[in-house]
Amino acid sequence: MRYTTRGYRITMEAIFIHKEKDLRISTVETPQVASNQLKVKIERGGICGSDLHYYNKGGFGTNRLKEPMILGHEVSGTVIELGTDVSNFSCGDLVSVSPSRSCNSCQFCLQGLANHCLEMQFYGSAMPFPHIQGAFREQLVVLENQCVLANGLSASQAAMVEPLAVVLHALKQAGPMHGKNILITGAGPIGLLSILAAKSAGALNIVVTDISNQALQLARDLGASETINVADNISALNKFSNNKGFFDIMFECSGSEQALLGAINSIKPRGVIVQLGMSGDMRVPMQFITTKEIILKGSFRFHEEFELGVSLMLNGNIDVLPLLSHSLPFQDAVQAFNLANDRTKSMKVQLVF
Repeated sequence: MRYTTRGYRITMEAIFIHKEKDLRISTVETPQVASNQLKVKIERGGICGSDLHYYNKGGFGTNRLKEPMILGHEVSGTVIELGTDVSNFSCGDLVSVSPSRSCNSCQFCLQGLANHCLEMQFYGSAMPFPHIQGAFREQLVVLENQCVLANGLSASQAAMVEPLAVVLHALKQAGPMHGKNILITGAGPIGLLSILAAKSAGALNIVVTDISNQALQLARDLGASETINVADNISALNKFSNNKGFFDIMFECSGSEQALLGAINSIKPRGVIVQLGMSGDMRVPMQFITTKEIILKGSFRFHEEFELGVSLMLNGNIDVLPLLSHSLPFQDAVQAFNLANDRTKSMKVQLVF
């Protein structure tokens, strides 16, 4: 940390990715606060799958790093400075910070589709150039409308609102859950949060598949009706294929082509498949989708669901803390990322700032 002679801090530390497996903590200038902004002292930051893609492969999908970029978009923190026009927050408030900064003026924003904003500024994204710098830094200056008051939650809970919002958006894509049979493929953080959200929405049976026994045990602990290790028994879903299928809704959270192909027989006619997992292009079993009149939907990010996520945590409907496996000081970022890479040892790893 560096200070001026009057004691005002002018730089802070942040976590930069330079290229594949090249993660560094460097100093970056602390920006000034505009009238409609807050300055937040970051408390917790969750390592997401997209962060791991940048760390492991130097990019995410077709987006490649062209310059050093600060990672991170799952964060919470304490308000330490207010812009002159900010009236809904006070210094000392705990806030969940949405990483989405939409323009509010393009054709999609005006249609209520802000998650498809043409000028989206999403923390820690190499999609545009210059890249959108992320939130893994000691202090973050944010727009007032990015913040949701999270007093009453822990900083760890508040930092998990972003992935919960992703899942809540997927539930909206799927439609009513009450009394439905649900299949979730992939028991990573998004899959596990899908269990919690589907249970909260009244799902009847929730079956979860994965290739990790540790992840599946946590899925059972969170309320899955049944879990299946498809690495041990690739044909285990066949029993759900009788009478044209058992599941009303499938959440594909793994990004695995094999998961989609292996599950399609177990989906009822006119069932809904929501694709959340993102790991590259996948073959689509179009003949099954056509003959069974299956509805296949993508689900990308979120918008209004972010505030809903905070409310569901505050009122006790959803408890995200069982997913949190490790908390490490941000100075140990490399160790934390390596730990997050190992699914036999970790689920959700957070950095402590």
